[in-house]
Amino acid sequence: MKKRLAATLTAIIAMTFALTGCSAVSNSNAQQSGSENVTQTYKGAGKQASELKFATIVKSMGFNWFKRMETGVKQFASDTGIDAFEQGPSQADPAQENQVAQDALAQGVHALIIDPIDVAQTESVIKQAKQQGVVVVTLESPADKNAVYDVEAFDNKAYGRHIMDELAKSMDETGQYGIFVGALNSQSQMEWTKEAVSYQKEKYPNMEWVGDYNVTNSSQQTSYAQMNQLMKKYPDLKGALGADAFDVVGIGQAVQEAGKSGQIAVMGTSIVSYSGDLLKSGAITKIFTWDPADHGYVGNKVAQMVLEGKDITDGTDLGVSGYDNVTLKGNTIYGNGWIDITADNMDKYNF
Repeated sequence: MKKRLAATLTAIIAMTFALTGCSAVSNSNAQQSGSENVTQTYKGAGKQASELKFATIVKSMGFNWFKRMETGVKQFASDTGIDAFEQGPSQADPAQENQVAQDALAQGVHALIIDPIDVAQTESVIKQAKQQGVVVVTLESPADKNAVYDVEAFDNKAYGRHIMDELAKSMDETGQYGIFVGALNSQSQMEWTKEAVSYQKEKYPNMEWVGDYNVTNSSQQTSYAQMNQLMKKYPDLKGALGADAFDVVGIGQAVQEAGKSGQIAVMGTSIVSYSGDLLKSGAITKIFTWDPADHGYVGNKVAQMVLEGKDITDGTDLGVSGYDNVTLKGNTIYGNGWIDITADNMDKYNF
């Protein structure tokens, strides 16, 4: 009787382990939406690479930034055999980006890598994807807790302090400067600029931020018009900081036309294909960036690691320069991949 009972118990335990092994439960390191005891189940877990489909959703396919990012997504697809692709609206419009993301979900993707224009509008799609068992990885959206991970090329506060150090150096640590952002809902841009201002007040007290935030909606024409207005209102303006990739281009054009190249320090996040001519002319002093191709590759790599049940911790090497010793804070992954670009080294960065 005892032998028969022991055999029955052994069979039950074996069956339990077998069933557990067949489940599609992700690694326990995935984010848990406010409940530490809930483990997310992903429909792509356990599938072969050739069976997986990953969609990277960007702000606009019309931007050179995201055209460059697509090369990284395609490289990831080539390296892994995963059907990884990039999609986005023709214009940077939150509602259109939201629709593109929903269309990707309708295609049955297993991972959604998204760079949101407006996190508030995108959140409904992220929650929908999560409910469908889709891995969601955001890019440049550290406040989003419904994504499994957010990927940042660097610590945003450190980046903001670095930009302010460079701006202060060009302004001789004194005088008025303006700030431009693409959108007040752009979390990374606001984190950069808020930290820059806070740091300036502490370290460079003889500098003064004037004019509040100039919101450009990622428009070169808007930043151009706003810079002209700022120079009229503050004729002693000595600097301008642009957070969106198009901001410094419009600012630089306004400075050049006003004959103030070299007199007003113009800096911010951008890429050479947008700002190269103005860097050469001296209207833009310096730009800061990271390689969008690397960022797109890493976003997809993180999604793959989630489906494979691999943990990401401090020091994890994601296999890309600048992301080979990452830091994890909450669900945000920080690399160390920013680049300083001037007229002297711009030829090295052909994107």
